[in-house]
Amino acid sequence: MNSICAGCSVQIRDRYMLQAVGKFWHEDCLKCACCLCRLGELGSKLYYKQSMILCARDYLRLFGLTGTCAACDKNIPAFELVMRAKDNVYHLRCFACQACNQRFCIGDKFYLCENKILCQYDFEERMAFHQAAYNNQSLTELTKNIEQLENFEPLETSMVGS
Repeated sequence: MNSICAGCSVQIRDRYMLQAVGKFWHEDCLKCACCLCRLGELGSKLYYKQSMILCARDYLRLFGLTGTCAACDKNIPAFELVMRAKDNVYHLRCFACQACNQRFCIGDKFYLCENKILCQYDFEERMAFHQAAYNNQSLTELTKNIEQLENFEPLETSMVGS
């Protein structure tokens, strides 16, 4: 078979050749348009967009998004590390209590309440206010309950939803 390489325009006489985007290639000639990695070495998956042949990493870097951060509402690049809580995705820097801005460490307990991330203290405080409003509790009783919350000991639990 007399096939001409789409990369170098030389006849392919090698034992193996690659076929991509309807053309034949030497193994050394089929490269990512951005990083120039040899696509034949990466497996059978490549991307073709805007007349560029791309590896998965560069395709996602140029054209892909993992979504929008639920806290800051900005786009999240495809290869950025993220935190997840249920259906929400967050930049690592945005994954903090949305009431007091306390950043979470591995093992910290957090709550997703009305689509907002809360630390244990702010969640407990919010629940005390909701319970007081529901039970028609007096302001004095509510203040007493909140003061008791300040003395709680955090539980040793695993982070949920990462």
